[in-house]
Amino acid sequence: MNVSLLNNDTVSSIVKLELEKKDYEAQVEKNLRQFRQKASMPGFRKGMVPLGLVKKMYGKSVQAEEINKLVSENLLNYIRENDIRILGEPMPNETEQRPIDFDTQEDFEFYFDLALAPVFTLKFNKRDKLTRHEIILDDEMIETQINSYRRNFGSYEQVDEIMEDDLVKGVVIELEAKKPKEGGIVVEEAILMPKYIKGKQEQSKFIGSKLNKKIIFNPKKAFKGAFAEMSSFLKIDKETAQNITADFQFEIKEITRFKEAELNKQLFDKVFGTDAVETEEAFREKVKSSLKDTYSQQSDYLFAIDVGILLVKKAGDVQLADPILKRWLLAKQEESTPEKMEEEYQSIKNNLILHLAKEQVMKDNDLKIENEDIEAIAKKFTKEQFAQYGMLDVPDDLLNQYTQEMLKKEETLQNIVNRASEDKLVNWMKNQVKVETKEVSLEEFQKLFT
Repeated sequence: MNVSLLNNDTVSSIVKLELEKKDYEAQVEKNLRQFRQKASMPGFRKGMVPLGLVKKMYGKSVQAEEINKLVSENLLNYIRENDIRILGEPMPNETEQRPIDFDTQEDFEFYFDLALAPVFTLKFNKRDKLTRHEIILDDEMIETQINSYRRNFGSYEQVDEIMEDDLVKGVVIELEAKKPKEGGIVVEEAILMPKYIKGKQEQSKFIGSKLNKKIIFNPKKAFKGAFAEMSSFLKIDKETAQNITADFQFEIKEITRFKEAELNKQLFDKVFGTDAVETEEAFREKVKSSLKDTYSQQSDYLFAIDVGILLVKKAGDVQLADPILKRWLLAKQEESTPEKMEEEYQSIKNNLILHLAKEQVMKDNDLKIENEDIEAIAKKFTKEQFAQYGMLDVPDDLLNQYTQEMLKKEETLQNIVNRASEDKLVNWMKNQVKVETKEVSLEEFQKLFT
């Protein structure tokens, strides 16, 4: 087989593969003989079907399969051995490629388009400027976080008198002439919260009422046209709810109240681990430190975005083989359409250029990802996951166990490697350009993302 590269321009090339009968006939013959040993046809014992009959019935399909295999293998080997950096995958050429007829042809020519990865050099100096925005931490933010912990670790208790935020459970009975209606609606375990009753007069009937009291109220007035909520409360369909006008009796069976956790040692242990914090003052300092870490991560994330913007700017007007890449993306994304691809392509192209720029900087400056980088990011990810469940002080042995489990998952590992690469690049960039620090409020920081 002869493989050659036909250069089109700086962004694309055509690979030509010339295949002769001698390149594939021996393997096709071997494949047919192996197929014969397994073939089963009426009138012949298994493995005894005449080779000529096998060739007649299956020869062309086996030949086509072997030729496609040879083309694919030789194409990829040629790209790899010649260190041709391509974007996406090789795509069948639409102009040079002539129709293939496996029934009549013995020699074949195949043409494939390659979208070439651009080569560029990115230079940086202290005249290049980046800003790292740091969020100003105030007492209100600390207090908000403490209140969040108190709610997260709060508890429920049974009480005897209803307040607005309580959860009330009871038996609801439809009335007629102030008595239970025969065949009327009955809900054994009805649930409501007075704070969500829209009719203020109906709401006032519940607030202050005590356990086992029977309240006469009107659902239509209570829900004020919110028929979806009303139907859910009465366990009926929405259409039926729209016709309800009667009063109902609500017999209070249970009153549940949420109570925020006390600001004490028990809460401190739940948030930061046993005996990690002893006093309220130390707890507040620990909360402050934790918030600083969280906001620092957000600052790092925004800074990384700004680094990417600078990389793309430095890369300049990067030309890509757009038509080839669009064809590849359409083939890869079955749900897409040419019209949709046109709308989305510029964004995809920008992300691709950013990815290429990052790769180029990493390569040019010998920035390599080591095992310790990967493990550090994996451990950081694990800590973040535990923190989502309120576990902020995880023992090292448990942390290491979950970290190793995370590294066994291929998709997760790739995400971690990408994050480690990003961190390595961003930290390197901090020493190449001038970085200014600017303190901003949380509100100002959030506006930077819009």
